[in-house]
Amino acid sequence: MDTLNGIECFVRSAEAGSFAAAARRLGLTPAAVGKNVARLEAALGVRLLQRSTRKLALTEAGEHFLQEAAGGLDTLRGAMAKLAGAGGQPAGTLKVSMALAFGRDYIVPLLGDFLARYPAIRPDWHFENRPVDLIGEGFDAAIGGGFELPPGAVARELAPAHRVLLAAPAYLAAQPSPATPADLARHDGILIRAPQSGRIPAWTLRDRGGHQAAIELKVRMTMDDPEAACHAARQGLGVTLVSTVHALPHLEAGTLQRVLPDWYVDAGAIAIYFPAQRLLARKTRLFVDFVVEHFRRQDYARRLSAL
Repeated sequence: MDTLNGIECFVRSAEAGSFAAAARRLGLTPAAVGKNVARLEAALGVRLLQRSTRKLALTEAGEHFLQEAAGGLDTLRGAMAKLAGAGGQPAGTLKVSMALAFGRDYIVPLLGDFLARYPAIRPDWHFENRPVDLIGEGFDAAIGGGFELPPGAVARELAPAHRVLLAAPAYLAAQPSPATPADLARHDGILIRAPQSGRIPAWTLRDRGGHQAAIELKVRMTMDDPEAACHAARQGLGVTLVSTVHALPHLEAGTLQRVLPDWYVDAGAIAIYFPAQRLLARKTRLFVDFVVEHFRRQDYARRLSAL
């Protein structure tokens, strides 16, 4: 087992480029990772990594060993996890990334039932509005939408990633409601900046017939949180564009209404994605299945569709 730990520390250090980054992923100290790699090198009789104060670099022997060891390590770890789970409860830390509001409203409510079924699993959930590097950052899974699937990952779709225009009933009653996308230019806009770029995206509306149109609203205010934008819209301050994930509670409560209900933005799909490993850790597989089944039971694919 010491040799296996040494191989894992070497592979993760080579992938991450430092002992410190590998240590964060493995739940060890950088010193422990370095010692495990040193023991492996001593056992093999070759130097695998060149150390410097700034970074690690693979030696020629290290490059060859990494090519041989990396895939086999993942397969072996998966086999061990599968075998261990077969005889008892799945266990271990489950590191998952998801957007703040989505995680709070749609995933955190599942915690009680999930932990009642799998009490030995320890959730380690990160709430952040960005796509993550599953392998490099050590995530078991992530949930998100509206971006390209990361390399080395597979996904299971949960619901459409649609965006819709919203306004308060009082706002729409006080002035002529837009009849066409061109009418939006006369209305106050509650605009939302993209978290990565800080800019306001140029979204394109489409309808069921395939027609497309730009969104041109008067800039009344700018925010970086869709929930805050919905609350501003509820005060009758203008029209906002948010994902149906954020829109659904307000639409079902009647506090906001759709503007141009035949038009929407198609940003792809909301999906749960995870490393493309033939033998996926049982804790990850069970979590993915649990979330997918919950979304199916709640009919979220239909409820979150703008069509």
